[in-house]
Amino acid sequence: MYHMGANARIAAKFGRYVLGNYSRTPPAFVRGKGSWLWDVEGNRYLDFFPGWAAGAMGHCHPAVVRAIRAQAGRLIMVPNNVMHPWQAELARRLLQAARFRGRVFFCNSGAEANEAAIKLARRYWQVARGKMKTRIVTVRGSFHGRTLGALAATGQSVYHRGFRPMPGGFVHVPLNDLKAAARAIDSRTAAFLIEPILGEGGIQMPSPAYLRGLRALTRKRGALLIFDEVQTGCGRTGDYYAFQGTGVVPDAVTLAKPLAGGLPMGALVVAERFAGGLPPGSHASTFGGSPLVCAAGIAAIKVAAAPATLARVRRMGRVLRAGLERLRARHPERIVEIRGRGLMLGTQLSGPGVELVVRCRALGLLVNCTHGTVIRTMPAITVTEAEIRLACAILDKALSETAPR
Repeated sequence: MYHMGANARIAAKFGRYVLGNYSRTPPAFVRGKGSWLWDVEGNRYLDFFPGWAAGAMGHCHPAVVRAIRAQAGRLIMVPNNVMHPWQAELARRLLQAARFRGRVFFCNSGAEANEAAIKLARRYWQVARGKMKTRIVTVRGSFHGRTLGALAATGQSVYHRGFRPMPGGFVHVPLNDLKAAARAIDSRTAAFLIEPILGEGGIQMPSPAYLRGLRALTRKRGALLIFDEVQTGCGRTGDYYAFQGTGVVPDAVTLAKPLAGGLPMGALVVAERFAGGLPPGSHASTFGGSPLVCAAGIAAIKVAAAPATLARVRRMGRVLRAGLERLRARHPERIVEIRGRGLMLGTQLSGPGVELVVRCRALGLLVNCTHGTVIRTMPAITVTEAEIRLACAILDKALSETAPR
């Protein structure tokens, strides 16, 4: 039984025994349901950034919990040189949701999915087609993961600090500058990798014209167009894949975060034409696509890809945006702009947002600040209108209490 002071004691244990690569702060959570979390002392929090965007299904979604419990008693793990039915079925459903012919590779995270996409693009051109195409072009402000290859693709130098030299062959261009993209995509370019909405980059929006231009450029010059949908995918924007709301169909998509309802899973979905880029022996993931995570993934996609769910995400997204816009009208000196789509919204502040996040947490609301001045609100796709109203009310109070004096 936990009691007062438990948060501090657990924090002290973390400080003593766990590597300090995260800036961890109390509370310590022990239970979650839907959009709510409870800490060790019994305090309740409304979670509007669940699992760093991996909790898009909400905490402990009943369908996912049932699937995990059932599968854990049948078969947890087999190596990928044998088959099991759940991986094949999840791959089928992911391709069905994408509405194009292709293949799927499973791994454990978004960084791994992006590494797989980078390797596929290079190997397809160099081995399958006999062309020495090595360059991967991305945009400034992007974020593609923490492994060295994904980090080199990430267009934010702050994440490179202390890890240089970065792997070579990566070029970063300004977002929404088609002329710069045209200069960068040349005969050496294997792929252009971009998030349809830049998440860690501050919920920045590539324009429809820019994405259409990238599609035309990559086709003309013989490069893959790859969408990193680690944050935007799995229903977050009101389409199962965010690209479906852009009018542009990429050659490959990377997924992770909410893909398996909270269990670690990543995937590379690639069009049939390019699937030969990763033949047997060219890439692997020991735990990727295990029976347990695939069973959870099937349960998650049944919910997240359902037309009724996607329609609800679009409706709740409109409710949340309207609430944030009302806050912008009430606090014009603090809030500059609301950006995003569906339930992936960023509130651009006129100044630093860390104090606001801390105050929201003290008031029982969990949100995130990225790029120093952008508040990310990415609640579960199961969020209710009442929960959105409560979150906006807490944000309103926190904005008033942290206003410059």
